[in-house]
Amino acid sequence: MCIVSLMILLTSRGGVFFRQKRVGRFNKDFTILKFRTMYKGSDRQGLLTIGGRDRRVTPVGYWLRRYKLDELPQVFNVIGGTMSLVGPRPEVRMYVEHYTPLQRQVLDVKPGVTDPASIEYISENELLEASADPVRTYLEVVMPRKLSINLLYIQSATWRSDLLVIFRTVMAIFN
Repeated sequence: MCIVSLMILLTSRGGVFFRQKRVGRFNKDFTILKFRTMYKGSDRQGLLTIGGRDRRVTPVGYWLRRYKLDELPQVFNVIGGTMSLVGPRPEVRMYVEHYTPLQRQVLDVKPGVTDPASIEYISENELLEASADPVRTYLEVVMPRKLSINLLYIQSATWRSDLLVIFRTVMAIFN
């Protein structure tokens, strides 16, 4: 983590970490911690990262995102009890407001650093890049599908299935 921090500091202006309000267990907001991969202030231009070469992402940020290293600081969220290693990825409030009552059941469990939907949608940015309306595609196609995958998962999750998700995540990153 020290090496990644130094790379970020030496290659772009701004802090090392990116903090953002996300919705966690019991529909309560918390602050997620990530390594900063975008130029300072880029989140004001939209919440979705679109395409493999979003111009808001720093050169080091592309590399960090490719290998999911930007997620490493979430270990502090896990230690702090707001996240677990495996569970539905936490979403920003504006997208949670679109959840149906059934989809809100993902908020009954702690959000995770990884989940089965993250594996299936590991190339989500490229899918959104191909869309004429990425936000609409996210809201109408990607988000509902990810939620249904996670709803199925949380119904039968065990520590063994969590270990398998962690293993599959690592394999997907390096595939």
